[in-house]
Amino acid sequence: MAQPLRMPGEEKKRAPSRHSLTIEKRESVSVSGVTDVISFDEESVIGETELGVIIIRGVNLHVNRINLESGELSVSGEIDGVTYENPGGGKTKSFMGRLFR
Repeated sequence: MAQPLRMPGEEKKRAPSRHSLTIEKRESVSVSGVTDVISFDEESVIGETELGVIIIRGVNLHVNRINLESGELSVSGEIDGVTYENPGGGKTKSFMGRLFR
């Protein structure tokens, strides 16, 4: 089968991987589509997805499972909040940019 022709400089767009977030009773978080875990401690877990950086905040957080091959992350503890940072910074400065200002 013939491949579609591309103009010079035109890159093939990658379809985003499946990404989902499930919070159960503010006691556990399951995330799929995780490509990297940047850092974690008892108060925050910071991961990277194709849709942006995800930050899970809470108390006594425990990482139950990290499987980057399947893109799965599971965290338990007292969940206070989940936020996303835009991929590439967007209009707001990226998490890493704010961390090292």
